[in-house]
Amino acid sequence: MYKKLLDNIVFRRFLYITFFFLIWQLIYKLHIFSAILFPSPLSVLEKLYLEIYDGSLFIKTGYTLYLILIGLLVSFLITAGLVVFSNISHIFKDLMRTLISVLDPLPGIALLPIAILWFGIGKAAIIFIMVHSIVWPTLLSVMAGFDSIPKIYREVGQNIGLSKLQMIKDIYVPAAFPNILMGIKNGWARAWRSLIAAEMVFGTTGAIGGLGWDIYLKRNYLDMPGMLATLLVLMIIGILIEDLFFKTVENKTIRKWGMISNEL
Repeated sequence: MYKKLLDNIVFRRFLYITFFFLIWQLIYKLHIFSAILFPSPLSVLEKLYLEIYDGSLFIKTGYTLYLILIGLLVSFLITAGLVVFSNISHIFKDLMRTLISVLDPLPGIALLPIAILWFGIGKAAIIFIMVHSIVWPTLLSVMAGFDSIPKIYREVGQNIGLSKLQMIKDIYVPAAFPNILMGIKNGWARAWRSLIAAEMVFGTTGAIGGLGWDIYLKRNYLDMPGMLATLLVLMIIGILIEDLFFKTVENKTIRKWGMISNEL
């Protein structure tokens, strides 16, 4: 029975989190740090409960998720268009490789001054930073996946008379799906980090602010339990997206198709 429980990833994570909170509570009780700067986990959970109860947490979280969904949608549409043109024209593919090597290492937040000058302080600037953070790593992963497809697959497609667009849809995308999924995961991770950082810099971009702005405000008021509660929400969202969305897609596609080992 115990072995079965330990084989369950949800149970193991529960144990890890419980152990972490116990260590946190122990350090708090030892008074190694000031209670203002190092609050107890119970005070953080109490703050989280209060924000859930009054509904403010849902409003801030919803606004942040709304922004990231727009950024992801715009980025994936741009990436899809660039991938199509890259497979139609070798010159365009060379151009994309050059742009990736130049722009991919550039942190999105480094473009903050340009974003402010071009778009002002608002949603458009944040989306611009997210798009930059998403497009290049996603494009790199997809192009690498397409390049790794065995030559015989392309030859079969050409022999049965598939057009270049049909080749992309019926051969390239299924064969390179592990790379495509990895690119989407990397794009999501970079977009999430860029969005929170941009919100902390830009502040509120509408009638309300998101989770990043919430952290910034709580820092000004020295509300450490509130800051840690918001950080906890950010971590929970990351875990949920990884486990509920990406793991489900992975299990129903590349694992089911035998493209990766079930032991990984």
